[in-house]
Amino acid sequence: MEVLTFEFPASTEKAKRAHVGVVGSGDLEILMEPSGDGRTHAKIQTSVAGFASTWKAVIERFLVHHPDAANIEINDFGATPGTVALRLQQAVEVSKS
Repeated sequence: MEVLTFEFPASTEKAKRAHVGVVGSGDLEILMEPSGDGRTHAKIQTSVAGFASTWKAVIERFLVHHPDAANIEINDFGATPGTVALRLQQAVEVSKS
């Protein structure tokens, strides 16, 4: 297991908590909640080591469209970048409902 942490500036506040996905073969779980410091904090626990730059790029791309101040926890079991982007978008939708 590899644990990655990233921090980014944010410009809006996250609406509320969200939980999407499940940890399983080729999938991932995302927990998202508002952060109290106006920044986005991402913690990724992944079963696939050596992809820190890919993870950072996926999170940065997501934050271009959703610059919310949030604590994001991702528990990954080999998901592709496309699946990660889909689950992040689902978390945003859940946080708005």
